[in-house]
Amino acid sequence: MKMRRLISILAMVAGAAAAQDKPWPSGTITFVSGFPGGAATDIYARKLGTELGREFDVPFISDNRPGAGGNIASALVAQARPDGYTFLLGTAGTHAINPSLYSKLPFNVMTDFSRIALLGTLPNILLINPEKHPEIKTCQDLLELARKHPGQLNYASTGNGASGHLAAAQFASASHTTYTHVPYRGQGPAMTALLSGEVDFFFNQSSPSLGPIQSGKVRALAVTSPQRISVLPDVPTAAEACKLPGFESTTWYGLFGPAGLPPAIQSKMSAAVLKTINTDSFRQWLVSQAIAPIKDGGPEAFKRTQEADLRSWARIVKESGAHID
Repeated sequence: MKMRRLISILAMVAGAAAAQDKPWPSGTITFVSGFPGGAATDIYARKLGTELGREFDVPFISDNRPGAGGNIASALVAQARPDGYTFLLGTAGTHAINPSLYSKLPFNVMTDFSRIALLGTLPNILLINPEKHPEIKTCQDLLELARKHPGQLNYASTGNGASGHLAAAQFASASHTTYTHVPYRGQGPAMTALLSGEVDFFFNQSSPSLGPIQSGKVRALAVTSPQRISVLPDVPTAAEACKLPGFESTTWYGLFGPAGLPPAIQSKMSAAVLKTINTDSFRQWLVSQAIAPIKDGGPEAFKRTQEADLRSWARIVKESGAHID
């Protein structure tokens, strides 16, 4: 019996050593997202995972862990083994806004993650319900109504301190108008509130806005990017439509791994991701989702973008008064 047990233990040790010696990747890779299934991050994670699955010949799965503005998913990946099998599809919200929004985070967004690649930037879109407000055809119409009824119009967001909330706070400040903020738990409930007439307008991320815009359920008054987006060429920028020179409020998606990821794995994953997202077919898909491709999305450029955004969003969060304990 003792001999059998010793043989079993030695076999387990040999198996573990062999597993460590296997070339990466040799098993399923998980993309964790901090928002519900069907959200823009989930759609991107599944698309990217499908393409990379062909590149590496291993399965990729999407694991959605919504809650706390993406912090639950971020914490999970920050604490994961740095073995190249768990990654986070993060956002400017999770890794540039939340450090200023939350009084305390269980991780450091700069030091507890390895940056793999910046995946694209996207604007918010100012939406209204044309059935509730048939009189609002332009952003100027909305502003005129707001000035006649200070504080009486309300707007949805996907959560306190989310990019749409901060875009609306920027909008209110720049236009010298006041509104009532109504936060919801995610994009789905916020869009439902707009469609049902519970709220007057909604700054929503571009990707999940396209369907309701194209079906006519909502009216797009402006995009918050510096230029118009090709998938909605007739929708003006906020700077144009709202007469707010220089107005911009864009966010980004990025792929992170846990800190301590072996440099060889980080480099291999980064190269594969950048190769994939820069193919003509993937770039066309990005444009169809109103996501702007990145010219330089490598780890060092990604780090510089994140550091700059931490500073700029800290100022916007402070001006908005948003805070979560």
